[in-house]
Amino acid sequence: MSLSFFFAEISIEENLEQFLIVLSVSLTVATISRFFSWFRQIPYTLLLVIVGLGLAFVNIRLIDLSPELILEIFLPPLLFEAAWNIKWDELKKNFLPVILLATIGVVICVIGVSFSLSYFTTMPIAIALLVGASLSASDPVAVVALFRELGASKKLTTLLEGESLLNDGVAVVAFVLLVSIPLGKHTFSLTNSITQFSTFVGIGVAVGLLIGFGISYLTQRFDLPLVEQSLTLVSAYGVYLVTEKLGGSGVIGVVVVGLILGNFGSRIGMNPRTRLIVSEFWEFLAFLVNSIIFLLIGDQINFTDLITHLDLIFVAIIALIVTRLIAVFALSYISNLITIVDINLREQTVLWWGGLRGSVSIALALSVPSILSERQEVIETVFGVVLFTLLVQGLTTKLFLEKLNLIGNQAIKQEYSELLARRFALNKVLDYLTAIPLDKNPDIDPEFYSYEQKLIEGQRTTIEEKIVDLQQKNPELKDISMKKLRENLLNIEADTYAELILKGELNNDLSPILQEIIAQEKSDL
Repeated sequence: MSLSFFFAEISIEENLEQFLIVLSVSLTVATISRFFSWFRQIPYTLLLVIVGLGLAFVNIRLIDLSPELILEIFLPPLLFEAAWNIKWDELKKNFLPVILLATIGVVICVIGVSFSLSYFTTMPIAIALLVGASLSASDPVAVVALFRELGASKKLTTLLEGESLLNDGVAVVAFVLLVSIPLGKHTFSLTNSITQFSTFVGIGVAVGLLIGFGISYLTQRFDLPLVEQSLTLVSAYGVYLVTEKLGGSGVIGVVVVGLILGNFGSRIGMNPRTRLIVSEFWEFLAFLVNSIIFLLIGDQINFTDLITHLDLIFVAIIALIVTRLIAVFALSYISNLITIVDINLREQTVLWWGGLRGSVSIALALSVPSILSERQEVIETVFGVVLFTLLVQGLTTKLFLEKLNLIGNQAIKQEYSELLARRFALNKVLDYLTAIPLDKNPDIDPEFYSYEQKLIEGQRTTIEEKIVDLQQKNPELKDISMKKLRENLLNIEADTYAELILKGELNNDLSPILQEIIAQEKSDL
């Protein structure tokens, strides 16, 4: 055995041990948080940051947090899972405010934070621009989890999640454009910057569309859940790497391919069972990645360095809060004038306060070239601001939702929708049982058949009683029943088209037309 192979083997073993320690701590936090009611009031991701801070305080370092690890391993699954689950119909309704916040909002943040740091501190403007670009990427994982738990409106969740999906790509592109300025490689030119930005985004969108639609039509040819699940994983990482190699934005590419596969590919190429398997797989992967990354964010904090740069952190925090306020309220006002979607002042307040910063900001800060003498200032400033947004804004967002009365009865509506879905599924199971001729299936025990039938009927009866009880207490829920019926009919229609395409009884060329018809019907709901 060669010496180099021996040391490589030791390195692999050490990395595996570190990974297992991080994963064990994360899962322990997840488990303990379910046992104590007080812990359940805090979003799981914020608990991980707090635990990581505790480990950093006693100087226990779990693992080195490299930007390459976040950008190339952690970021694609996080973005893909969010894009896979976001509903295109909801995003389309709120597309203008999302685009405004994800583009102009990023510009406002970069300018506001960078010029504040340059004016009120001794930080050079070229370095301050890197801080502004790093902090322009929002990371609402903790807040969105809180929205879903408390039952905030779909509009509020879509606005925050949609903005984060798109502004990550814009922020990364802005950072790449600005990082060359302090290195003396380029001088700032508005024309060149717009051209480069368009190129980055254009390549990302093009590769995302190509791979997304390619896999969508590929999965029509077979029905293999594990293969289709693997294809989504390959597409998430593949589109990121390919786009980056071609000089585009891998973040934009992942978002595009996730939106296509989640809203189009899974409809025409996957049966309902496969869609469920793939969704559960990505839910697990996102949980795993978030568990690791938020723990490591807290673990990487160096308290001594943070105290040294308190003046920079304080100015950056104030600048970020003010610029976020200007961006949200001004752009929401413009959006309200142009579109029929009305973002009221209460919703704007939550959008302002819920604009947390997280993994992408830290990854960008850590990727500042070591040749820059101010690199550590950038890292500590960004770390300090991220810590503030996660712990102060993240832990008080629930209070904002409660005081502004934005929780409503969304949780009851969600429970009611789930009961309707379960009743629909059980009815299909009973229809299947009824269709089985016992006289032609002697291998089926009649007693076992009767037991299973009564068991399903009992479950359905229990669910129907819960549905009636909720309807009596909340009469407005009956509107959901009618809407759910319409949605089920449309889903059956869409699944039937997909099945006919898979069987070769329907021409593939008709698929986009049929999808357009279904999309139009859905818009009439």
